[in-house]
Amino acid sequence: MKAVVDTTISILKLRIGSFIALAALVGILTGGGSLPPVKALVFLLAVLGASGAAGAFNQYFERRTDRLMARTVMRPFASGRLKEGPIWPVTFTLLLAASLLMAWSVSGWLPALLVFLGAFTYGILYTLVLKRRTVWNVVIGGAAGSFALLAGAAAAAMPGAPAIGPVPLALAAMLFFWTPPHFWALAVVRVEDYRRAGVPMLPVVHGPEVWGPVIFLHIATLTALSILPLGLGLGWIYGIFALGAGGWFTWTGWKLMAAPSKEAARRVFHASLIHFAALSLGVILDRMPAWLS
Repeated sequence: MKAVVDTTISILKLRIGSFIALAALVGILTGGGSLPPVKALVFLLAVLGASGAAGAFNQYFERRTDRLMARTVMRPFASGRLKEGPIWPVTFTLLLAASLLMAWSVSGWLPALLVFLGAFTYGILYTLVLKRRTVWNVVIGGAAGSFALLAGAAAAAMPGAPAIGPVPLALAAMLFFWTPPHFWALAVVRVEDYRRAGVPMLPVVHGPEVWGPVIFLHIATLTALSILPLGLGLGWIYGIFALGAGGWFTWTGWKLMAAPSKEAARRVFHASLIHFAALSLGVILDRMPAWLS
């Protein structure tokens, strides 16, 4: 039973999916608050399912590349625990369709469309078009998380109000800038893996004199964007988390630029996780009480 659960978590990339669903929750909480908790739970499950379908497409179509990377060689398709065949893309497509139907049933066509665009960006555009062709792969592919946040905001929009307000727009822009340094820092740590697999991540294509400043500028930009919602309606609770986590993330980016190393990149990667979790917690603590009341 444990093996089945572990395989399912791996195939659907549910660890990444949980972050995508958390982004959707942030969108719901900052989008107007008109989505009741039960419907919000259904919507979040739909986002998780769509993200899982996209992650499964990614693993299936990258099974040969995954065999070349130490980090991914033991994934179910790469290792051969699951045999390739047309049944898998069909199954993942059905999961995506069911997830979109769930999203539409509780929130309408616009949020469902945004959920689809997020899954399409990662599962198809990033996986099949961008990843092995351009250094911009994770920059454009990073829109997947932003779409989830915007979908949550659109699902919770008040009747007659704009579908997506300024706070979720600012947070979605922040998340768009968050994704590249998160994955570039990982690519610095695992640069041999990506080079062996032929994936043109920024640290593979360029040296630290390029990727160091680029990573830092992305972090500085997203930190500024994460503070912007303080002037758009979010309160001091969110501000504490945004300033604290943003300051730490920016400091690790500066240290990586000043003295590039795998250890410094690992600290940036961990700081990115802390930053996203802290901002999400700040939104939850700031908005959840009013939403549930």
